[in-house]
Amino acid sequence: MIVVDSNIIGYLYLTSERSTQVEQMLRQDADWAAPLLWRSEVRNVLALYMRQKLLTLEEAQQIMDEAISLMQGQEYDVASSQVLSLANKSNCSAYDCEFVALAQDLGVPLVTVAKQVLAQFPETTLTIEAYLQP
Repeated sequence: MIVVDSNIIGYLYLTSERSTQVEQMLRQDADWAAPLLWRSEVRNVLALYMRQKLLTLEEAQQIMDEAISLMQGQEYDVASSQVLSLANKSNCSAYDCEFVALAQDLGVPLVTVAKQVLAQFPETTLTIEAYLQP
């Protein structure tokens, strides 16, 4: 099991330079977890893609449905006290700290591309590249 942030989930469904790596991550370990916040963050990205005419409403809804199916049973609520404590001792947003808190609670790594999160929580986080190394 790994915790993935919204960027990782987005890369799986929206074509980018990271999509192939994220697909490889999923083949390596399909047991992904995330705080419930991931839904709002991915919906926000999909809304941006719709505004930019990169996706239709139907395409965005299909992506969201597929992502929800992937994450079913692996979404967690995190304690506000832990999130705020992590935010207090770092320069990361509370949003980012939700993913860190969940990884710490589950005792698994958070795979992310967020440079600030990687720098502030090196004991909890991995880059995609580090995760994929044998």
